[in-house]
Amino acid sequence: MSTEGHSKMTGSPACISVKIGEDFTAWDGYIKGKNIALDPNKRILQSWRTTQFEESEEDSKIEVLFHELDGKTELTLVHSNLPVTGEHYKKGWQDHYFEPMKDYFNK
Repeated sequence: MSTEGHSKMTGSPACISVKIGEDFTAWDGYIKGKNIALDPNKRILQSWRTTQFEESEEDSKIEVLFHELDGKTELTLVHSNLPVTGEHYKKGWQDHYFEPMKDYFNK
C-alpha cells in the first residue's frame, strides 16, 4: 500500500495511507475512504465510497485478503454494503484494478 505504487498500477492519482483510522483517496478523488484494519501481507479492511454515492448512503466496506498459494499470492476481495445501483462497481474492479494489477505485477 503506497501512493506511488497505487498510482503507477492504476495510472491514476491516489493518496494512500498505511495507518489505521487515516483517510485515502484513489482515482483522483473519485474513491475515498478510511483504513479500518490493516494486517500487513494478510488483510486490508476499509470504508469505501465514490462520488456517485448519495450523501445519505452509508459507506461500503472492502476487505482484501491475501493468501500465499504455490509461491503466488491469491487475492480475495469482498465488497459489501454497496448501494442497490452498485452492480457497475464489479466491472470497475475488473477493468480498473484486477487487469492493471496483473500487468503491473507481471512486469
